[in-house]
Amino acid sequence: MRTRRAGQSALLLLDAIAVLKEQAIDYAVIGAMAASVHGAVRASADADALISVTASRLARLRSIFKKMGFGTELRRGDVDDPIPAMLLLSDSHGNRVDLLGGLKGFDPQAFSRTLNVPFSGDTLRIIGREDFIAMKCFAGGPQHIADAHVALRSAEEPVDLDLLRRVTRRFGRAAADVLEHVLAR
Repeated sequence: MRTRRAGQSALLLLDAIAVLKEQAIDYAVIGAMAASVHGAVRASADADALISVTASRLARLRSIFKKMGFGTELRRGDVDDPIPAMLLLSDSHGNRVDLLGGLKGFDPQAFSRTLNVPFSGDTLRIIGREDFIAMKCFAGGPQHIADAHVALRSAEEPVDLDLLRRVTRRFGRAAADVLEHVLAR
């Protein structure tokens, strides 16, 4: 592992991504790291990625990570949970990576819309702007809405509003209503 001390969750993420690449698993970095790419810089103690796997494949991944020396915890959501399963990875320094095994309503095509961002001699696939905003509208909390607003207003290139509305609607009516509120501001 690349980590040498606490505060290096992004480096732990790079190690996790190396495994995902070996396993041919699509991923998109989300959370605070994605927020910073889309204009909303804030601190976070962990790193998050959404991956394209079934819950059973996530359980097999847990075994791979465990053999590599990662701390692992597999959590399964209940029927109403928007996240079917999540694999929490950690190291001996307290760094943490959360791998979300899906998100109800998430457009699988979002993996093809990720942004390649250089980081520490490697490349991270960051969730695209429209998909990021849609996810934030779905989450719906005050900080999420603020992140969506910042991402929308700080876009250097035009935001594809048709795509944005379409991917947000996949999350349901409440998310679509939040988006329209964010667009109106």
